[in-house]
Amino acid sequence: MRMVDLIEKKRDGGILTKEEIHFIIDGYTKGTIPDYQMSAFAMSVFFKDMTDEEITALTLAMVHSGDIIDLAKIDGVKVDKHSTGGVGDTTTLVLAPLVATLGVPVAKMSGRGLGHTGGTLDKFEAIPGFSIEMTEEKFVESVNDLKVAVIGQTGELAPADGKLYALRDVTATVNSIPLIASSIMSKKIAAGADAIVLDVTVGEGAFMKTPEEATRLAQTMVNIGNLAGRQTKAVISDMSEPLGLAIGNSLEIVEAIDALKGNGPADLMELVYVLGGQMIILAGVASSMEEAKVILEAKINDGSALEKFREMVINQGGDVSYIDQPEKLLTAKYKTQVLAKQAGYVSQIVADKIGIAAMLLGAGRATKEDTIDPAVGIILKKKVGDKIEIGESLAEIHANTEDYQETLDMILDNMIISNSPSHTQLIHGIIG
Repeated sequence: MRMVDLIEKKRDGGILTKEEIHFIIDGYTKGTIPDYQMSAFAMSVFFKDMTDEEITALTLAMVHSGDIIDLAKIDGVKVDKHSTGGVGDTTTLVLAPLVATLGVPVAKMSGRGLGHTGGTLDKFEAIPGFSIEMTEEKFVESVNDLKVAVIGQTGELAPADGKLYALRDVTATVNSIPLIASSIMSKKIAAGADAIVLDVTVGEGAFMKTPEEATRLAQTMVNIGNLAGRQTKAVISDMSEPLGLAIGNSLEIVEAIDALKGNGPADLMELVYVLGGQMIILAGVASSMEEAKVILEAKINDGSALEKFREMVINQGGDVSYIDQPEKLLTAKYKTQVLAKQAGYVSQIVADKIGIAAMLLGAGRATKEDTIDPAVGIILKKKVGDKIEIGESLAEIHANTEDYQETLDMILDNMIISNSPSHTQLIHGIIG
C-alpha cells in the first residue's frame, strides 16, 4: 500500500476502506508518512468530502493511535459534554457541578483556548491555586467521591489528531466537516465517556456559519458516537452573538457563580438547562426535557450546585474564598464604559469580532505561546433586541493597560444599532 495512491484515490473522489484509512493514520503517527503527503490528503478530503463510514474509520483510527482512558472504576454512567466553540461560552463551568449534584459522574478532560478567549482550563485557572493536573488514581477517586473533576488532556490521548490538527491549522484545512468531526470525536471517545452531549454552535462566532453546515456536522458526530458504541446527542445552539454577558476568564468565573446562584444571563441559563437536560436523560436520571429542567432548576435554587462547585474548587487546590467573594477576581486596573453614539435597538453583536476585541486586551491567545491575562475582558451591558439611548453603556472594558482604544472601536463597530428590535433564536435543534 502506498500513500501516493491513496491521495490520488481520494483526490478523484474515491471511497477509502477502513484498512486504507488505518494505514494513513498509523503511518502519519509513526512518522513514515511525511507532513507534505498528509497535507495533500487533508486538502483532498477538504474538497472531496468523506462518507460517514470513512469518517467513522478515520475517527477510530485516531482513537487507537494513543491511550484510551478506562473509566470503568468510576461508578455510574459517565456523561461528557463538548462545545465546538464560541465567545463567552461559560456552560461547562456551570454544567459540570450542576449535573454532578444529581449523582451523574462528570469526568471532564478539557483543553486550552487558542483564539478569542481562554478554553475551559484557562477559565478554571483564573481561580488562584486551581490545578488542572491530577494523577489517574486521584482523578478516578475525585469523580467517585464528588462526582466531578476537570483536568487537562493527556498528550497521549489521540496523538494522531494533535499532529493532524497542527497541520490543518497551517494548510487552510481546518474548516472541513469530516476533519472537524473526527478530531472532536476521537478525543471524546478516547476519553472514556459512556455518553456524549455535543453543543454544536452556529453563527459568526462559530466554525459553522450556517444552520445547514451545523446540522451536517452535528449529525455526522452523532453517527460516529453511536457507531462507536457511545450514546450521543447534539444540540445546535446560536453563536451569532456572544453567549451570556462576560467575555474573559475571571469575568466568566464570576458569571458562572452568578448562574449557579440562579442569577445568570437568560441565554446562558437556557443553554445550561438544555445541555444539562440531555446529559441527565442519557444518564437515566430524567425521562423528558420537561422533567429534567425541573430537576436541574431545583438544584440551582436550593444551593446544591454552588456548593458542589465549591467542593470541586477545594478538591483541585483552588482558593474557595474567591468563590465566596467573587469580587476579588475583578482586578483589572482600568474599567471603561463603551457609550452608544445613537439611540435605537441592538440588532446585531458580531460574536467573533467581539471575541477578537477581548483577545486584544489579553483575554485570549493569538499563538499557543501567548500568556493569558485572566483579569481582562469585556462585559456586555446590552444584548440583541435591547433598547439603547445615546450615551448609555453598550459594554464595559476591563483592561490592564490604557492602550485599549482598538478594543473600544471594535466594540462600537460590531454592536449594530437599528431603529427596530430584533430577536435571536438560541436553540436551532436537537439531533439524536
